[in-house]
Amino acid sequence: MRRRTFLTASAASAASALVPLQTANAATDLTMRLPAPTGPWPVGTTTRALTDPHRSDPWNGAPTRELALTVFYPARAVQGYQRAPQLAPAAAEVFKTLDAGVLHPELPTSGVSWGATLTHSYVDAPALPGRRPTLVYSPGGADPRTIGTSLAEDLAGHGYVVLILDHPGEASEVVFPDGRLRVIEISPDVQTDPVQSRLMMDTRFADLRFVLERLTELHPSIDLHRVGVYGHSAGGATAAVSLEQPQVRAAANLEGYLDTLDGELYPIAAHGTRKPLLLAGTDGFRDERFDRTWSAVLSHGGPVRRVQLSDANHWIWTDYAAFAPQLQSAGLMTAAAQAKLVGASRCAVPAVRRLVREFFDRSLTFPASSASSE
Repeated sequence: MRRRTFLTASAASAASALVPLQTANAATDLTMRLPAPTGPWPVGTTTRALTDPHRSDPWNGAPTRELALTVFYPARAVQGYQRAPQLAPAAAEVFKTLDAGVLHPELPTSGVSWGATLTHSYVDAPALPGRRPTLVYSPGGADPRTIGTSLAEDLAGHGYVVLILDHPGEASEVVFPDGRLRVIEISPDVQTDPVQSRLMMDTRFADLRFVLERLTELHPSIDLHRVGVYGHSAGGATAAVSLEQPQVRAAANLEGYLDTLDGELYPIAAHGTRKPLLLAGTDGFRDERFDRTWSAVLSHGGPVRRVQLSDANHWIWTDYAAFAPQLQSAGLMTAAAQAKLVGASRCAVPAVRRLVREFFDRSLTFPASSASSE
C-alpha cells in the first residue's frame, strides 16, 4: 500500500534534526513564484473561519470543531489592494521545518524563503457583481490548503468562486483569520490503523458537509445552484464522497483512493453516481488500489471519466508542480527528487489547470463566454 508521511509536531521536530542541511544564505534564499492566473478577471481573496458547535474536535478534544478557509473570487478591481502572501509568517516558520524535508523529503530544508511567495490575489478586493459557480477544494492528507493556491487562483480568474479548506489537526499547519496557528496533531498510526484512518476520513467528510451547509455565509458571489468539489489524494476521496450531498453537482477526484484502509469501498464506489465525476491520476502513482476502487465506480456507468497524466507523479496537482522546476534550476532539488514529487512533465501546471477547469465548465454548465457579470 502506498503511504505518505504523517508526523506529529513533536515527531517532526525530532525528525527535522536528522535531515542534513544545505548551505544557504538568508540574503540570497530563493523566493518561489506562483504562475499567474490565465483568466480574464483579476482575483480577490479573503479568509474565513467556521465553527461547528455540534461536533467535538477528534484531534485536540475541543468541544467544537473550528475550520479555516481561503476564498478566491473574480474581482471588479484590484488597484490599491495588496497581494496576499501564500503563507502567513507563522505558517512559513512551520513549513520550512515540517513540510520541507520531513513531510516532503524531496523539498530542501534550507535555501528557500518560503514566506516570501506572493499569490496573484488581492486581499479583500471588491468582487465582480453577480452569482458565480462555486468550487470547494480539500487538500491531501497532512497538506495545508495553501499548496492548492495556484489552481484555485486560475479557476477564480476564469469566473469561479473557489474555497480552499483546511482540516485542522490533520494539516501540517493552519493559520486562522485571527492569527492563531495550529500544527498537525494526528498520530502517524493513521497510516496503518483502520480505526484511526476511518476517523480521519469521516472527519474530513463531516468538515466538507458543514462547509456546504454554510456556503451562503462565506461569500456573496456564491451560486448555490452551481457547486462542485475537487480535492487531492485524501481530499480527492473527500470530493468524490461529497457527491452524496444534494448541493454538489460535480466532483473531481485528483488521485484519491475510494476505499477505507481495510478495503471497504466507499458508497460512491460501491453504487456509482449519476453526477459528473472526474477520476484523474498519474502514471507515476498508479497502483492496484486505484485500479480496483476506480474501476468499481466506472462499472456502474454514468458520467464518470478516468484520465491519466503522463510523466507525472502524486503532487503534480498542487503548487509543488510549479515549485519543483524552480528548485531544480536553483540546484536545491535533484531531477530524481522532482520526478518522485511531481514527475518530469514540462507542461504540468497548464495540463492540470486545463483538465480541472474544462471538467467543471462542462459539468456546471458554465459557458466559456460567460465571463461577463450575470
